[in-house]
Amino acid sequence: MYSDLMMACSRTSSSDKSVEISKEEWMAKLKGVHISRTDMNKLIMNYLVTEGFKEAAEKFCMESGTQIESELNSLDDRIHIREAIQDGRIEVAIAMVNTLHPDLLDNDKYLFFHLQQQHLIELIRQRSLESALDYAQVHLAERGEENKDILPELERTLALLAFEDPENSPFRDLLHLSQRQKVASELNAAILEIENKESSPQLANLLKLLLWSQEQLDSKKAKYPRMKDLANGEIKESK
Repeated sequence: MYSDLMMACSRTSSSDKSVEISKEEWMAKLKGVHISRTDMNKLIMNYLVTEGFKEAAEKFCMESGTQIESELNSLDDRIHIREAIQDGRIEVAIAMVNTLHPDLLDNDKYLFFHLQQQHLIELIRQRSLESALDYAQVHLAERGEENKDILPELERTLALLAFEDPENSPFRDLLHLSQRQKVASELNAAILEIENKESSPQLANLLKLLLWSQEQLDSKKAKYPRMKDLANGEIKESK
C-alpha cells in the first residue's frame, strides 16, 4: 500500500494537487490484505532464531508446527554471549567472542569500543569509580584520540562519574537494561555476519522499509494515516 501511495505521489509531484487518503480508506485497504498464518509464523520464527532465543524458538516450533530452517544447537554460543552481556559480564562475553571468532573484535573496532564502553558502564553501575577511571584511562583514552567519532559517546559515559546518583543524571539512559540489549544485539548481528548468516531479522527489515516509505511520502507532502507507534501498531491520520 505504501508503494501505491508512492506511485501516486510521483504522478502528482509536478502539480499543485497532493495525494491524500483518509484513515477510514486506509483501514479498509488493510482489512483487504491477507497474510497467511504460515507466513506470520515463519516471520516470528525467523526473529527468534536470528536473535538467538533458542528456548522460545523450540517452544514456538512445537506450538505452531513451524519448521526451523537452521540447527538450533548452533545458537548456543550466541545465546551464552548474549546472556553474559545482559547480565553485565562484559569481559566474559569478550573472552567468549575471542574464542569463537578471534579476529572479529580486531577487525571491528567500533563494536569493540561499544563492548569496552559497556564494561565501563557496568563499573560505574557498581560504584567502582576508581576502577572505572583506571579502565577508561588504560583502554578507552587512546581510542578517543584515534577516532574522534566515538568521543561524544565516551564523554557521555564518563559524565556519569560526575554524579553521586548517576541513575538520576541526564545520562541515566546508559544505565538502562535496554543499553545492554542494544550492545548484545549489535554483537549478535556481527557474529551472524561473520558466519555468513542473515544478520538482521526479517521483521526488523520490514519495519525499516515501512519507516523509509513514510519518509519518502512525507517528503512529497502526502497526507496519509501514519504509523506513529511501531511498538503498539498505532496509526494516526496526518493533518
